[in-house]
Amino acid sequence: MATKARPTTVKKIVAENRKARYNYEIVDTYEAGLVLTGTEVKSLREGKANIAESYASDEDGELWLINSYLPEYLQANRFNHETRRRRKLLLSKREIHRLRVAINREGMTLVPLKVYFNDVGRAKLELALAKGKKLHDKRESEKERDWNRQKGRLLRERG
Repeated sequence: MATKARPTTVKKIVAENRKARYNYEIVDTYEAGLVLTGTEVKSLREGKANIAESYASDEDGELWLINSYLPEYLQANRFNHETRRRRKLLLSKREIHRLRVAINREGMTLVPLKVYFNDVGRAKLELALAKGKKLHDKRESEKERDWNRQKGRLLRERG
């Protein structure tokens, strides 16, 4: 009897924070849902969102995504949304508690890494619990990245 192959999950990445891995040491990642209005979802599907300067904050036992940019949906005219409004993040109580403890006691930061649509079509946010890197750590990661590039070039040349 043949086993069924699982369907592959296709993620359509809408926005990515590429500098987060350079500026922060990622400790753990979480997948969070986003509370969005209809025009925000349509704007996300156009793929022009920006989460480069955004962060997540704990307020009254809830997590909020702050300073993320979703441009206005042009066809919505007067029913549009604010481009930089706070958006509520959906996580389980246990995850929220774990993140609150890490933020308050250990001095960590919640940094968004990606906004994407999962295979069901829901907008999700990949959220990272991170520690800020010092300047010497950033230099070290630059050296490592340059060495990996150079190593790849040498391997391609030699075959």
